[in-house]
Amino acid sequence: MHENSSNIHLTEAPPPYEDIKSASSPSKVNPKYWGRKVWIGVAVGAVVIIVAVIVGAVLGVRANAYPNYSKLTYSLSDDYSGTGFFDNFDYFTGYDPSSGFVHYVDSAGSESLNLTYASSSSAVLRVDTSDTDASTGRKSVRITSKKQYSSGLFVFDIVNTPYGCSTWPALWLSDASNWPTNGEIDVVEAVNGATSGNQVTLHTTKGCEMDRKRKETGKVLHKDCYNGTNSNAGCGVQGADDTFGQAFNTNGGGVYAMEWRSAGIRVWFFSRSKIPSDLTIGSSPDPSSWGTALADFPNTDCSISSHFRNQSIIANIDLCGDWAGSTEVYSTQGGCPGTCTDFVTTNATAFETAFWEWNSWKVYTAA
Repeated sequence: MHENSSNIHLTEAPPPYEDIKSASSPSKVNPKYWGRKVWIGVAVGAVVIIVAVIVGAVLGVRANAYPNYSKLTYSLSDDYSGTGFFDNFDYFTGYDPSSGFVHYVDSAGSESLNLTYASSSSAVLRVDTSDTDASTGRKSVRITSKKQYSSGLFVFDIVNTPYGCSTWPALWLSDASNWPTNGEIDVVEAVNGATSGNQVTLHTTKGCEMDRKRKETGKVLHKDCYNGTNSNAGCGVQGADDTFGQAFNTNGGGVYAMEWRSAGIRVWFFSRSKIPSDLTIGSSPDPSSWGTALADFPNTDCSISSHFRNQSIIANIDLCGDWAGSTEVYSTQGGCPGTCTDFVTTNATAFETAFWEWNSWKVYTAA
């Protein structure tokens, strides 16, 4: 069937909807037709972008801020060595503030029990190994330097570090009468078998954090140094396995150097075969030439001068106590038998490895 061609009318197709819309209303892309609300939205968006850029830049600068550890000229101030080594210290005899199962012995008692002694070449501090029934705690020693410091370069030449179940040895600086106000610097510290190496730690009041850029080879444990956080763990840095204990001793010991200045606190460890020449034959050590430190505590978010001052050098061997004696640390981590106090009471000969031996301690001050 065919339709009549004379009845067919051709008409033009209507334009697409988009074209009709564009022809009948102003474009929102064209600022000429923007309303007040649109302009406000654009302004707010621009402000947000600008603020984001500024904040990002500030945070970037803050995260990368780092003190200027410029070279200082050091000269020897104090030399703790020789037969008179222990003459420079007071012997602590009070109740152990760390709740240790220990009796700290005075100077005369330490001498009679041979717990501290010194020769022309080295000094020794050790735990008693004679008492076979130390039912109220085993005898040990804690010494505190008569001189106090608020800065300096401290060089500890160590031959032997104490280790063994229940032991908590430390070589540290603090003002015990004003703790934690004047801070604490743990240079060398470990517990029990000390198989995980040395732990360098700071303890302070509020307002000292290590959450910025740092240059160190050790493993960061905590970043807040405030004694009220993490059960007073402080801001610690863990060294390698051979930085303390049996591995350290087998390698002939080594040197720990701690630089304490307003820019920050840094600690280096040098094994016996890698001690810098300016620490063995030089009279003016230069930390700027030693490379990356084991632990670095910059002043970026911690005022070193206000958190650390008037500190004595302290060395001791605690037994059990808040750290070494906790079940988690003594049994689970340390793999030690029975309870900590029982071990201390009856295992006298187990403490034959629990002794410090130092060639010398030297303190340098900056010109």
